[in-house]
Amino acid sequence: MSLPRLAVQAKTKIGILVSAAVLCAVSSANAEYRINIGDTLEISVAGVPELRQRVVVQFDGSISYPLLGNSFVVAGLSPSEIRARIGAILPTKVFRQRTPDGRENVLVIEPDQVTANVVEYRPIYVNGDVSKPSEQSYRPLMTVRQAVALAGGYEIMRFRMNNPFLDAADLRSEYEALWTDFAKEQAHLWRLKTELGEDVKLDESLLHDTPLPSAAISQITNSETEQMKGHQDDYRHEREFLQRGISQTDEEIGVLSDQLQKENAGYQDDIEDLQRLTGLYKKSEVTVVRVTEARRALLLSSTRKLQTTAQLLRARRQRDDFARQLERLDPQRRVNLQLELEGSVIKLNQTRAKLQAVGEKIEYTGVIRSQLVRGTGGKPKITIVRKGEKGPEPFAADEETELQPGDVVEVALQPPMSPQSDRQAR
Repeated sequence: MSLPRLAVQAKTKIGILVSAAVLCAVSSANAEYRINIGDTLEISVAGVPELRQRVVVQFDGSISYPLLGNSFVVAGLSPSEIRARIGAILPTKVFRQRTPDGRENVLVIEPDQVTANVVEYRPIYVNGDVSKPSEQSYRPLMTVRQAVALAGGYEIMRFRMNNPFLDAADLRSEYEALWTDFAKEQAHLWRLKTELGEDVKLDESLLHDTPLPSAAISQITNSETEQMKGHQDDYRHEREFLQRGISQTDEEIGVLSDQLQKENAGYQDDIEDLQRLTGLYKKSEVTVVRVTEARRALLLSSTRKLQTTAQLLRARRQRDDFARQLERLDPQRRVNLQLELEGSVIKLNQTRAKLQAVGEKIEYTGVIRSQLVRGTGGKPKITIVRKGEKGPEPFAADEETELQPGDVVEVALQPPMSPQSDRQAR
């Protein structure tokens, strides 16, 4: 077999192996996310604000949270699996909640009261031929292009001066990131208005006019929809909790009121009995023992009356506390949503202004680039190191590859090739 044919076959095999590696990486990226060391979870229980807490996954893969202990391992689990496990454990625990008047209430936690979500992911790291190699906060659907833009763009010694080709790539990344923020804020605005009771519909045509893939737009709208459902569920659970507390205390007040009436009747009977026996004792018709027993009975009935009165007052105070919380629930929720809505409008306007500024920069860079002699340069070589089942696994990637928490991105710029070298490489 001739050497050229062997070379062609070797190149074909290498191409197949590279394609297989890229497919494996894509499949891994699309799989359900698994919690790992460094991720931050937020666990909350409706109606029990004391149990809302953010916890970081420790080096042993566990989290520390009240009622779960110090050895609750979550590393390697998906968010849905963690929610299911916590929702199965917390209802088996007894939680004592202290009221403003110093009493303790024993609460039974229902599984549908428990929520657990990932609020912060492990950071990613960008290294190599970039302006600012550094650690970066991970965002869902983040690509290599966006990570490189946050790292200051590509940079190598011979390109330290402003290079219109690199500036155009960086500006394009920033432009796409701003469109993503714009779409998110549009969906966020729609959610807030809907929660405030306005009859508004999400203008999906406006989102589809953005230079974003349909999958990203669908994920943004689905995320806001799920978040709205979660907020509405929390609000409904809080209202039901307070209404249930009012109903239970009303029943308790009714029982104690009936008991107090009986105690009052018994107390009056004991007073009359003591007065009658005292008169008979003065006439020497009864012994002092009978009078003493009557006094003891009066003291006992008086004590029971005082205890029942105290319990009744306590139940009425608790009922008033529940009623005040229920009365403030809707106004406070509306105030919070209004404040969040104002912040969203401001952020949307800021993003719109940034989009206009970056668009003008892209136009200017395009004019400058068109005036330069177009040369032949190699594309950056991008390698992602991702932790797999067998440890860190490197694979080749491009600028559109989606990242996962904990990824390490290595960037190497290739020197320009002369036309003759380019033909020889082919």
